[in-house]
Amino acid sequence: MKFLAISDTHGKHRLVKNLPSADVIIHAGDVSRGGAEHSVQDFLSWFSKLDYAHKIFIAGNHDRFFEEEPSGYINKIIPENVVYLNDSGISIDGINIWGSPITPWFFNWAFNRERGKEIDKHWKRIPVNTDVLITHGPPYGILDTVPYGHVGCEELLKRVKKIKPKVHIFGHIHEAYGNAENRDTRFINVSVLDDQYALRNVPVEFTI
Repeated sequence: MKFLAISDTHGKHRLVKNLPSADVIIHAGDVSRGGAEHSVQDFLSWFSKLDYAHKIFIAGNHDRFFEEEPSGYINKIIPENVVYLNDSGISIDGINIWGSPITPWFFNWAFNRERGKEIDKHWKRIPVNTDVLITHGPPYGILDTVPYGHVGCEELLKRVKKIKPKVHIFGHIHEAYGNAENRDTRFINVSVLDDQYALRNVPVEFTI
């Protein structure tokens, strides 16, 4: 199965052109700049019209709408051909996909949790049979570097080492776009905007 992954469009989704073909497209969060409903609705309209058999997304720390609005209303506006994951999963042709918007606390943005036990409660929900893991933020020490050091989540790294997904997709840290691998997991930071919020990076393709 062929996948295409992007993240951190921050309201600039319509500038992302000439997307390659794939069976599944994944957006790993920050679909908006500030979480306003009109921005979210515009993203959903654009995303739902993309020509992919399966369209999956999670929210990010800028997407306050998805944390502040009632789940019933959120589910109502999600198009029928789009899958929204929030500490939840889906299986497509035997490939198990899990998505979470949670990131370590930083200036009280959306879906922020304190490091340690509070955030680990979310990571413990990730099933051990996950093939493709989508989180908004990176695990600690992997494609998570900003000028003052590593900002990824230590508890997420522990969980990933335990469950060993085939692919772990994330964004959040724009300047750390790229790939890293170990013998168990391919890690991909798919942020399409750079640290100045300019569209610089290309979507990433992979196959499982």
